[in-house]
Amino acid sequence: MSRTRIAATAIGLAGALAASQAQAQSANSSEQEIALLKQQLRMLEQKLDKLQSQTAANTAATAKARVEAKAEARSEAKAVVANANAAVPLKGPAPASGVVVTMPNNRPTICTADQANCVAITGRLHYDVGGYDYRPNTAATVPQKLDSGQNVRRARIGVAGKFFNDWNFALIYDFGGTSDGFGGAAPGSLPGGGVSGVENAYISYTGLKPFGGKMAVEAGIMDLPYTLDEATSSNDIMFMERASAGIVATNIAAGDFRSAAGTRWYNDQLWIGGYVTGPSTGAIHSASSAAPAGTSEQYGAVARIAGNPISGKDYSVHIGADAQWLIQPPRNLIANTQTVTLSDRPELRLDPTTLISTGAIANASGAQVYSVEAAATYGPLILQGEYFWYNIDRTANTGLAPIGAPSLKFQGGYAQAGYVLTGEGRSYNAANAAYNGVKPAHPFSLDGGGWGAWEIAGRFSTIDLNNQLGTATGIAGGRQTVYTAALNWYVNGNVRFMLDYLHGTVSRQASPVSTADVGSKFDAVAMRTQFAF
Repeated sequence: MSRTRIAATAIGLAGALAASQAQAQSANSSEQEIALLKQQLRMLEQKLDKLQSQTAANTAATAKARVEAKAEARSEAKAVVANANAAVPLKGPAPASGVVVTMPNNRPTICTADQANCVAITGRLHYDVGGYDYRPNTAATVPQKLDSGQNVRRARIGVAGKFFNDWNFALIYDFGGTSDGFGGAAPGSLPGGGVSGVENAYISYTGLKPFGGKMAVEAGIMDLPYTLDEATSSNDIMFMERASAGIVATNIAAGDFRSAAGTRWYNDQLWIGGYVTGPSTGAIHSASSAAPAGTSEQYGAVARIAGNPISGKDYSVHIGADAQWLIQPPRNLIANTQTVTLSDRPELRLDPTTLISTGAIANASGAQVYSVEAAATYGPLILQGEYFWYNIDRTANTGLAPIGAPSLKFQGGYAQAGYVLTGEGRSYNAANAAYNGVKPAHPFSLDGGGWGAWEIAGRFSTIDLNNQLGTATGIAGGRQTVYTAALNWYVNGNVRFMLDYLHGTVSRQASPVSTADVGSKFDAVAMRTQFAF
């Protein structure tokens, strides 16, 4: 039994030992497997890092290759364009792309980006209302009455601009003159009426700049800067109408609506200009028309020299001289007459009737007008005046009376002054040798508190169209004297209201050989509403 128990015990101890060794071997095997797995994981992480680095390098290389390819393509394209431009010669500079839209002084203006080409819309309206207290001296006076009311004195719209910096142009139509009438000498037209609506249609070249100044060579239908008052824009004159002495002069061979060609040179101190002139637009010049009668075209010339020799920050002095020649008056080809008429309304256009007139001067072979001009400014004060001498030659060979009549001589002038109560002054316009208008320092505004600029002005004007009275060949056109007082309100740079009071006297006899009184007196009040851009 003991042996058996000892054997059993030995066998049990051997089994336990074997089991213990098996367990130990199993634990060692698990640890080895874990270590092996960790080693494999580290190897996989290393491979992953290598793959990521290789992928990033490949991506960078691909992007670099793409950039280099695009640069090479652009270079090749530029080379192709350069070769094409070299193969085809350019005829002129390439036009600038794009336009610039501006509103200088509220005038819509479109220019190319380089400012070399521009076109602008321009316009003005002068609307007059008022009335006359007209008093004829006798029942023989003509007219016996003047009509009060309204008149769209000017209503202009058009375009102005430039091409390639140096070529300037304007095309402007005037719809005004509702009480003046159109047609001139055509049947049914009113005395002294306008002859056409085309007010400006010209081209001017300003590329020449000799002697350190500026020069304009121009031709077409234009406002000639002849006389100081005419060279001043109608938007800027101190009174609703210019003085009669200047109107009579410009109507001969200058003024608005006039066909002309010439040149002007100027700098800041000196202005010199001369033009050859023709008929006004719309004037009849048909060689075969019977009604109205065919009329040849007139030809003339004007010259002016003026300057601003003394000037400073708030003062200036202007002087000048003008000359005008009617070289060939218009000739009626049906009646074989050749005449010239000097006349004007009483410095107001509500009624188109003239109170002074030479009538048609027969056998007029030519006319000359010589004048002087002067002006000065000192702060808000301006003084201005002009005087004119007219000469009419009567040597045309028409075969009609009077034959061999002596030349006629007339004269007239004006003096005026203005003062801006709000302190603004008038700047000098060297391009026209005249003064600009008043620009209010504080435009009228209920919100901003500005009241614009206020100006008072006065003028004395006279013209004598009598000559060789007491002779059969004399002219009794009358002598007119007008005193005018004005109040002007410049609301802003575009709007102005004008109020004028006129007192006038016309001394006139019935004929050169009759002293019968056919003169008149008048008072008038008128107001103008004006806008311009």
